[in-house]
Amino acid sequence: VQLQASGGGLVQTGGSLRLSCAVSGHRSNNYKMGWFRQAPGKQREFVAVINWGSGTLYYAESVKGRFTISRDKIKDTVYLQMNSLKPEDTAVYYCGASLGAWSTLHRQDMYLYWGQGTLVTVSS
Repeated sequence: VQLQASGGGLVQTGGSLRLSCAVSGHRSNNYKMGWFRQAPGKQREFVAVINWGSGTLYYAESVKGRFTISRDKIKDTVYLQMNSLKPEDTAVYYCGASLGAWSTLHRQDMYLYWGQGTLVTVSS
């Protein structure tokens, strides 16, 4: 499985960005596609995850109501729509693919494959 993340950039507080993660090489609806982020000097943290097959979603509390994860099976792409961005959302965002149990998908060690990351900077 290969993942290619894109869409990061510089945005002002309150602005929006949409990240994309192009997926190739997978043939299973059992994959769960997650977004994580890592701010400077901090550990990578869970943001959101979607079940590729069923579309079931799960969000971190810090982004719930502001971010939306979705997938397009035709384009083989996972999206992260980010609205009402805050300076604390500044981070490198990574997409990952997991076959783990739903209850474990907030853990980065449950992800088998990762994209290269895309930088999101929110200015105050």
